[in-house]
Amino acid sequence: MIIILSVAIFLLGYVAISQEHFLKISKTSIALLIAVVLWLLVVFGRLGNVGFALTESAGEIFGLVIFLLSAMTLVEILTHYGLFDYLYTKLLKLNLGDKAQFFIITFLAFIFSAFLDNLTTTIVFLQIASRFFSGKNLLRSASAIVIAANAGGAFSPIGDVTTTMLWLANKFTAQTIFTQAFLPSLTVFFASTLLIGRSIVSDTKDRAEYAKPLGKIEWFVISLCLLSFFLPLFMTFAHLPPYFGLLLGLGVVWLVVDLARLRRPDSTSLSTSIERFFQKTDIASLYFFIGILLAIGALRHLGVLEMISHWVFTAVPSVTRIIWGNIAIGGLSAVFDNIPLTAAAIDIVKTIDPSLWVLLALTVGVGGSLLLIGSAPGIIAMTIVKELTFGAYLKIASLPALMAFILGIFVWFLQYHYLG
Repeated sequence: MIIILSVAIFLLGYVAISQEHFLKISKTSIALLIAVVLWLLVVFGRLGNVGFALTESAGEIFGLVIFLLSAMTLVEILTHYGLFDYLYTKLLKLNLGDKAQFFIITFLAFIFSAFLDNLTTTIVFLQIASRFFSGKNLLRSASAIVIAANAGGAFSPIGDVTTTMLWLANKFTAQTIFTQAFLPSLTVFFASTLLIGRSIVSDTKDRAEYAKPLGKIEWFVISLCLLSFFLPLFMTFAHLPPYFGLLLGLGVVWLVVDLARLRRPDSTSLSTSIERFFQKTDIASLYFFIGILLAIGALRHLGVLEMISHWVFTAVPSVTRIIWGNIAIGGLSAVFDNIPLTAAAIDIVKTIDPSLWVLLALTVGVGGSLLLIGSAPGIIAMTIVKELTFGAYLKIASLPALMAFILGIFVWFLQYHYLG
């Protein structure tokens, strides 16, 4: 009874969030209410050690929020020191049309996502896209960036949390995920980008402005910020959470800027202290992020997500059942958090065939793009691009994402059938 009630509350809240524009009610308030009500159900249901479950969920949320705060602060620093204006003017000189700019930005997001991670990539490339597009073109490019980042993260062992989970669980090697997931992920990227890109209107007027030349100190700070985005990878090898890497990078950048301000107090770029960038953080958006994650944590503790995985795969699944189960889990990732679904699949499915685990990494990574709230990049895109509502994404990107999702699976199947 509690499980049915919890799922009903979650889905009702999900619908309310999707209709935020029509209801005129903040999605953040809905997310927080869902989270608290679901955890009250956990308490009243007396389901296991609630304190331990809360500590576990809070620890995961803390890591993600710190990661987001650090990444968003570093992006604000890059903005202040002129990197995005510099890139804007360089591309502007190429006299490219809006569609060409759209394809270049989304392709770079796809590639960078594999070497950074899909969340950081989304934050960075949304800033770049906002320099080139506005109105509906910005909504289309933001939607395409979310899909591109998720697709890029699916073929790299460090590009997405679920892919990293499967890699660390020895379900496949780094070489296997690169070789077997690259073509399906590339198919997802091209299919979705081409479908969304058809709607890009080539009548926007680029601003005829040029960034001021960047000096040595600006380039030094920019280089440190960019290097900071690669530090989470090294922290993974050191068995530390990724946010330690961003905190280290932010600390170094902060120290360098403070020391440079002492030596060059007359510098225009150095006139703004790092503390100012924290004031630009959208706290309401972070609360929304926290609310969604807390709600998912409650569902996980209630056993809802594990029950779904058991139902999808059955006790002793055949190869065919595993394939269809992976596809189903990918579809469910559009609504539920793919991390606990993947964790449950790791425990349930006993196959040693790495290709089947590659399919799971592909489907849960790309499946989150079917709906805006289905992935962390989608949620953060909602917070950065305010006009990108659940409904707007549904109209712009959900059908292209679904078609790309199916095509990506088809390419994986061809590889699996003919190449083994």
